[in-house]
Amino acid sequence: MIRKADREEFMRRLAAEHPNPKSELNFSSPFELLVAVVLSAQATDKGVNLATAKLFPVANTPEAILALGEEGLTPYVKTIGLYRNKVKHILGLCERLLSVYGGQVPEDREALMTLPGVGRKTANVVLNVAFGHPTLAVDTHIFRVANRTGLAKGKTPDEVEEKLLKVIPPAFLQDAHHWLLLHGRYCCKARRPECERCPVAEFCSAPEKKKILEAK
Repeated sequence: MIRKADREEFMRRLAAEHPNPKSELNFSSPFELLVAVVLSAQATDKGVNLATAKLFPVANTPEAILALGEEGLTPYVKTIGLYRNKVKHILGLCERLLSVYGGQVPEDREALMTLPGVGRKTANVVLNVAFGHPTLAVDTHIFRVANRTGLAKGKTPDEVEEKLLKVIPPAFLQDAHHWLLLHGRYCCKARRPECERCPVAEFCSAPEKKKILEAK
């Protein structure tokens, strides 16, 4: 467990690694971000960006995507895993956005979670990235970093999210999602964490850290 006195320095060092963090998904509106995040489940941001680079110039509103229909939308996203379900979710969320929210992406977690294909994690990403809310979307990277380092241990993403919101100093909450995610993606990797270059190694309680550092 990272001591309360060390948490601010822990976050400060992560912030220094990525001083201007942003989503690695390409988008130009809350709706584009919503579609991209739905597509990104169990897929890479790079793969999603390749697909949306072709899709969004043709259709980047609920009306335009519904006009494509299932047959028209599928060719744009068929390179992405689970694309059949994602196509249905995207068409379903477009219908609901138009029928309930006037075609606008709602700036509310509960409302977002009523959209097909949108769970708490997706809703939190949209709230944070599109609307600037200090939310934490706990994906596999953040779940791993929080548990491995001892910053916020939990058995489920929701449990980790709840703990992170309590232990991260308020000044860092706005971009904490990005800093933790990027740290997990590029340094604190699943198979072989790069402890030798980790900026927060001294605060980390991971058992594998000692073995990795001793092997250097």
